[in-house]
Amino acid sequence: MTADAPAADHAARTPAGKRVTWAELFFDLVFVFAVTQLSASLHADHSLAGLGRALVLFVPIYWVWVSTSVHTNTRDVDNAFDRFGILAAGLGSLLMTLAIPGAYGERAMLFAVSYLAVRTLLLVLVARTRGWFANPFSVAVFVAAPLRLAGAALGGGRQVALWTAAAVVDVAAPALTRRRVGRVVRFHPAHLSERFGLLLIIALGESVVALGAPAAAHGALDTGVGVAVAVAFVLVGGLWWMYFEFAADAVHHAVETSRVPADTVRQVLTYAHFGLIGGIVCVAYGVGEAVHWPGRHLGGTPAVLLFGGCALFVATLAYTGWRISRSVPRIRLAGAVLMPALLPVARLVPALGALCLLVVVVVAVDVWEYVSAIGTRRGAQE
Repeated sequence: MTADAPAADHAARTPAGKRVTWAELFFDLVFVFAVTQLSASLHADHSLAGLGRALVLFVPIYWVWVSTSVHTNTRDVDNAFDRFGILAAGLGSLLMTLAIPGAYGERAMLFAVSYLAVRTLLLVLVARTRGWFANPFSVAVFVAAPLRLAGAALGGGRQVALWTAAAVVDVAAPALTRRRVGRVVRFHPAHLSERFGLLLIIALGESVVALGAPAAAHGALDTGVGVAVAVAFVLVGGLWWMYFEFAADAVHHAVETSRVPADTVRQVLTYAHFGLIGGIVCVAYGVGEAVHWPGRHLGGTPAVLLFGGCALFVATLAYTGWRISRSVPRIRLAGAVLMPALLPVARLVPALGALCLLVVVVVAVDVWEYVSAIGTRRGAQE
């Protein structure tokens, strides 16, 4: 992929293959709410333990979205029965999301039962065409779901331990069942890469909300807040540019040309986008804090989440580049290392200054990568 490839290239390919349905886009609305709730949980408890608990909740919600998208990708779902199934999965996911604020308290059982219901529904939908075999869908129903039910019933520290174990099962299931899945599942590359791109847009949208909401809440929009909004938007836009200008088409091409598409889907889409979305959720929290108090110093946790989230995003893109080309994307890797290294400096300047530091690094990575891609393309033409 070249940096100045026409943006219409991907759109032009999509109609020739499987297309995203309206039912899938409606299902995505639930994930919009889920990202908002997860971000709110970080605001409620931004300690290290709170971050860990939020991650344990993020895993099952993310894997429900992935499982639904894989099902819609590998089957013709443009019919009434499957549309009903997608909507039912959306309802179950909504109930899981509603349980997030009290997931470690009075709503624990709601979260666990909703998870079991959605995973069972997806397993039934998948089994209609591919039969009952060991796959991430069945592992979720027969291993992860019982762990969550037991945790919800026991509560306290045992709940956290069992739910953490369930999260590990969810994350490991695609890798553990890769051989079996690879033999029976056929993917539509354009559709699946588009689905994950839309997921990233949803997460970036939460960042836009996070930087806009504090400014809108101010009685008088002073210059400092206005400048912080502009700088934060450049930061989010820079992350968007990094993915959709340099990575999105490369990801699609990798899935389309892979000898073992199931492995590429697992590594470059499922696992990599888990890191990308997680990074963006952390950035959303950080920019919200920075825009709200641009003249104050960022606290320890907001600074770590802001710079660490950006570093995780860029490092994950470096990982995808390595997985696709087997060469280390030194530009991205340098940016990912520099971001956390700037944390001590970021703690010494106001929040607006910290945002500016991060924007300089993100824009530098984008420009450097753009210029390198132009040079590579010219060299190939010569």
